[in-house]
Amino acid sequence: MKIEYYSDFNCPYSYIGLKRLTDAVNELNLTPKWELKSFELPLSNKINFKEVEENTKNDNLTIKPISLTSSRNAHRLTKFVQKNYPELSQELIFKIYKANFEKNKTISDIGVLSEITASIGLNPDEISKMLLSKSYDLEVELEMQDAVFNGITAIPHYSIYIDGQRLIIPGAFEKEDFKIALEDLASGNIKEKTFI
Repeated sequence: MKIEYYSDFNCPYSYIGLKRLTDAVNELNLTPKWELKSFELPLSNKINFKEVEENTKNDNLTIKPISLTSSRNAHRLTKFVQKNYPELSQELIFKIYKANFEKNKTISDIGVLSEITASIGLNPDEISKMLLSKSYDLEVELEMQDAVFNGITAIPHYSIYIDGQRLIIPGAFEKEDFKIALEDLASGNIKEKTFI
């Protein structure tokens, strides 16, 4: 099983959806390969944090109002880790979300991102050097263009692949809905379609 998902570190619903989907995957004892694809929201985006808070009551998540800063460096870092240390990528992604929404850290800051990577066992000097360059900037840009080309206009957006089948889930569904969809896909009850 492979799960590709378009998300942004400034999107609380991307965080919520990923937590719910991860919980569903863990409860079903699945071991997918995960890949985050970059989709940067404009910094002018308005987030209704009161609505977000209502939506996360049962998710064991803390999401505080934040001042939006560029998520480009966080996306570049994720691309680097997915390529070079794939076994650490999901842990990194959750730590970036947590730093942004729970600790109100500035995720555009190279020092903050280096601290996060050090906490998962990576060399902060290697990370700082990579982030000070333009590495993975093109990859982030191309993924965003691919999203537009494929008609993806909102996030989160998940594509789940298993045994030649694909399930598309647009949005942060409830954990139980994710579980039903994953079970149907694994059992062959869903032939390539969108879960809406």
